[in-house]
Amino acid sequence: MDYLHATRYHGNIKGGDLHWLVRPSHSLQGRVVLLIDDILDEGVTLAAICAACREAGARQVYTAVLLNKLHSRKSGLEADFVGLDVEDRYVFGCGMDYKDYLRNVPGIYAIPEEDE
Repeated sequence: MDYLHATRYHGNIKGGDLHWLVRPSHSLQGRVVLLIDDILDEGVTLAAICAACREAGARQVYTAVLLNKLHSRKSGLEADFVGLDVEDRYVFGCGMDYKDYLRNVPGIYAIPEEDE
């Protein structure tokens, strides 16, 4: 088991450039990798992480997400395993933040549409 951390949000509600905070510390050469993420929105971040794992020699890369946003802006990536499908709103709680706050709220909530 290993940990990696990459983000495009930096405390914002809109994604930007991919920034690596932590890269995998173990070799991925020849391994089957399961990436677990909180949410699949457009899939840009998760697709970049999948590509980096393949470039590092992973034999197969699978993805599991807690939430899958339902909309047509996906990058083409579909998660292999999905906990829940959610409407196209900015959601927070259960580890997902809103402007660097509310990450530890014990539930999943959406901000009002006029604030998005």
